[in-house]
Amino acid sequence: MAESCYMPRERILFVTGRLAEHALRRVLESLGRQAEFDYDVAVLGISVAALMHADWVRRKLEVARAYDRVILPGWCQGDLAPLSEHIGSPVELGPKDLYDLPEHFGDLAKSPPDLSRYDIEIVAEINHAPRLADAEIIRQAAAFRGSGADVIDVGTVPGESWGRAGDVTRLLRDHGHRVSIDSFDRNEVEAAVAAGAELVLSCNSSNVDWACGLGAEVVAIPDDPRDAVSLERTVETLQRRGCRFRVDPILEPIGFGFAASLARYFDVRRRWPDVEIMMGIGNVTELTEVDTAGVNMLLASLCQELGIRSVLTTQVINWARSAVAEFDVARRLAYYSVNEHALPKHVDSRLVMLRDPKLHELGEEDLTRLASQLTDPNFRILVERGEIHLMNRDGHWHGTDPYELFDRAITESPGIDALHAFYLGYELAKAVTALTLGKQYRQDEALRWGLLTVPEKSAHERRRKM
Repeated sequence: MAESCYMPRERILFVTGRLAEHALRRVLESLGRQAEFDYDVAVLGISVAALMHADWVRRKLEVARAYDRVILPGWCQGDLAPLSEHIGSPVELGPKDLYDLPEHFGDLAKSPPDLSRYDIEIVAEINHAPRLADAEIIRQAAAFRGSGADVIDVGTVPGESWGRAGDVTRLLRDHGHRVSIDSFDRNEVEAAVAAGAELVLSCNSSNVDWACGLGAEVVAIPDDPRDAVSLERTVETLQRRGCRFRVDPILEPIGFGFAASLARYFDVRRRWPDVEIMMGIGNVTELTEVDTAGVNMLLASLCQELGIRSVLTTQVINWARSAVAEFDVARRLAYYSVNEHALPKHVDSRLVMLRDPKLHELGEEDLTRLASQLTDPNFRILVERGEIHLMNRDGHWHGTDPYELFDRAITESPGIDALHAFYLGYELAKAVTALTLGKQYRQDEALRWGLLTVPEKSAHERRRKM
C-alpha cells in the first residue's frame, strides 16, 4: 500500500491590538486564499500594537492549542525567546506594516534574487584633482569606493601642467585604491603610470605614439566624436603595437548628438565584437537636469546588453551627488535582468527615491471605523485619499494643510503639551511630504527614499529609553 504524502497545513497565530484587528483579518482573509496556512487571530487588550512588549505579551496571551508559529507585530520590543518557551511555539516578528504581510510570506516562500553579481566596472572621477588638498582627495576616493567604485580616476585640468600627478597616484595606491589618470599631458601621465596608475584616459591620434609605450591600459577615443575613421586608425595602431586598450566612442549630451552617439556604441560593438568598451556617462548624468537614478538604470541596461564593461562617472553637480551608488545598484539589477531574462521589477526598490514602489490605504470604511474606536488622547496620523488624517478620541480632522489641522486639533483636543506639539509638527511635516510626492506615510517611521533612506528612531523607541 502506498504511503500517504499528505502534508498538514501550517497553523499560525497572529497577535495584534484592538485597533488593527479588522484590518489584519481582512488582509489575512485575502492572503489565506493563496497562502498554504491556516490561522487564528489573538486580540490583546491594547489599542496600539506598536506599544507591545514581549514581556507584556507573555503575561496577557493565552494560547489554547499548539501552533507552528506565532507572529507578533513588527514593532514589538523585547526578547522573544522566553515568550516562545512560555507558549511552546516559535515566536517571530512580522512586518512593521500589516499590509506588507503578503510580501512577508512571499519573501519567505522564494529565494531572494542574487544581486551580488555584476560585470560592469565603475571608474569614478575626482574632478579637478590638482585644485584639491590631499585630504580631500582621499576623502572623495573613500566615499567613491564606499558607494561601489572599483577604480578612482584622477581628473586633471586641461591646459594646466600639474607636477603632483605621481604623488597623488601613489597616495591613492597607498590607501588601497586602484587608480586611473585622466590627462593628455605626457609628464602627468608618465608620472602617474610610474606610481601605479593602471588605466590612462585617453588616447587618440595626438598621443598614440607615446601612449603605446606606457605599459598601462589606455582608453581609445576618436579625435572628434563624429570621426569614426580616426578611432579606427587609433585602434589599429594600438593593436599593431600590442597595447592593452578599451574603446570609448564618446557619449554626447542630449541636444548635441545624444542619439547618434548611442548608435556609435552599437557600431563599435559590431565593428569589434571582442573589444573592451567604456562609456563615459557623465555627459548625460551631469548635463541633464533630472534626478540621475533612472538615467543610470537605463545606461547600465544599455551597457549590459551591449557588453560595455566599464563606465566613467562623476558626482560634481548636486543632482548627481549619489551617481556612483545609483550605478552600483543599477549594474546589479541590469546583470540580473539580462542574465535571468527577468524584468527589473519587484526585485530591488533602492532606485525608487522620489515616490514609493506601492501605496497601502485603509480605505474609507476602515478609516471611519478606526476613528470611531479611539478612546485615548494619542494622535494617529494617516495619509489617505488625497488628505492628511489626524485623529484621537476627541475628533477626526482631515485636510491638506498641516497648519490648519494642527490649529483645529489643539483647539478641540485639550491638554496638548510642548512635547506632543513638537511630535505633531514633526509627523505632520513628513505626512505633507508624503502627500505631495505620492509616498507611503507610516507614523513614527522614516519616509522611504530608496538607497538614500536615513533610518530614524520612532517616538515609541525614544520614549522607552528616557
